[in-house]
Amino acid sequence: MRGPIDYVQAIAAITIDSATDLKTSLDRMKPNHSMDIATQVLRIVDEVLSLNGRSAGFTRNTLLLGAMPELDSMAVISLLSAFEDRLGLLIDDDDIDGATFASVGSLTDFVAARLMPLPTQ
Repeated sequence: MRGPIDYVQAIAAITIDSATDLKTSLDRMKPNHSMDIATQVLRIVDEVLSLNGRSAGFTRNTLLLGAMPELDSMAVISLLSAFEDRLGLLIDDDDIDGATFASVGSLTDFVAARLMPLPTQ
């Protein structure tokens, strides 16, 4: 039979494990933590466009806009929203043009430029 102290220790261990798991999960969501920007971009593209893993074969030169039927105007909006939500980006409408979504490389560069910290003055 367990005593009250055993239960307290068990609860404390669960709490510590849960806090560690939560911190680990939060760290994994931070940009650039365990994967590079291109991997994050491709993961989001794959999910938002429902590519079912097809993005795994994409390179920087893979054409997107005009080459993929899944990437229509609504998908562009969904991608931008996903980048804002998941990566903490703030994207101004004036920053976007067709060249942004021309290829995996141009999209990755666009995201990377917005993830970089602003220089301090």
